[in-house]
Amino acid sequence: MPKTIPSLLLLMSIFLLEGCTAQSHLVQDELETVTKEDLKYYLYYPEDYFSSETEDFGLLLFLHGGGESGRAVEEIKDTGPPKLLVEGKQFPFLILAPQNPHEKKWWNTQAVMQLLDSVVDHNRVDKKRIYLTGLSRGGSAAWELATQYPDTFAALAVVCGMAPLPYAHWIDKKMPIWVFHGEQDEVIDVEESDKMVEKLKEMGYDVRYTRYKGVGHNAWDRAYTTDSLYTWMAKQKRIN
Repeated sequence: MPKTIPSLLLLMSIFLLEGCTAQSHLVQDELETVTKEDLKYYLYYPEDYFSSETEDFGLLLFLHGGGESGRAVEEIKDTGPPKLLVEGKQFPFLILAPQNPHEKKWWNTQAVMQLLDSVVDHNRVDKKRIYLTGLSRGGSAAWELATQYPDTFAALAVVCGMAPLPYAHWIDKKMPIWVFHGEQDEVIDVEESDKMVEKLKEMGYDVRYTRYKGVGHNAWDRAYTTDSLYTWMAKQKRIN
């Protein structure tokens, strides 16, 4: 009799498994989701904007790094073009600088594009002269935006960012690119930019690369004080 107990238990287990399998279902369904994002931002207007009621201007979208994410919105002005504006520099185009409201989350690129579209629609912006730049986490998001919206931007400048190499296949080949990175970067390895630039050049893209010797993660102080970056941008215009 004791020998039959294991056999009975085995049979019961098989029956239970077969019952579970018979009752399983693959159900197809659908759910429409809505994601809301509260994006604070700064918008700069060049001096000439208000002296003419008909002229359209270019616009530079700037995405800050992780250090300014989820903090006081005023901290956006500590780096990049917003910092230069505080110091008195003038630009020939509008500058849109949103803030990532999440300290440890990625940029919500869809929300950023909704903001950009709204600003463009409510101001005199030449849609063929919209430029994109970002540093660190914002530089990585800039790569992402360039792949998701390849028909939007006239030029791209990425400072110490990173992106998967397959992104190179999805970026508009007509859009010129300028990449900046410090050789001693311990946060985002310079090889991230090395590999992307190499890939882009292999594929025939118009790409410039500034690789700073002896510079760590903070490549943005030097990159964004390069006056030729802005004259280069201002010359770009989408053909289609």
